[in-house]
Amino acid sequence: MGTSSRKKINTEKLFYKIGEVSDVAEIEPHVLRYWESEFSFLNPRKNKTGQRVYTRKDLELVLQIKNLLYKEKYTIAGVKKKFGTNSLRKSSVSMQTIHGVKKRLKEILHTLNRDIVTHKPPMAADSKKESQLHF
Repeated sequence: MGTSSRKKINTEKLFYKIGEVSDVAEIEPHVLRYWESEFSFLNPRKNKTGQRVYTRKDLELVLQIKNLLYKEKYTIAGVKKKFGTNSLRKSSVSMQTIHGVKKRLKEILHTLNRDIVTHKPPMAADSKKESQLHF
């Protein structure tokens, strides 16, 4: 790990095996597997034979984790906290959006059901509401 024999990344590849990621990041495969168990945000897919398949994004994430742990001297908990803050904010925004969409869909369903009973055309009944849609 101390030598600078770091391999160049083949940017034309879409996927990397664990050995390739290990070589590029200069980290043993068992360390990568351990990091997967510790960091939920590092979750490479597995192919049909069960081999880990890392994307370019996964590889960049591994390099960021390595930098935080080895150069910036973060702890495992510190790395989780650093990445967790960003992912929690994304989750809460997406959950808020989901709840808003769900509420609006229920309103639309209610309107459609009402229009079926009264035999009104759906567009005529809600033309004012339709122009006020904000997602």
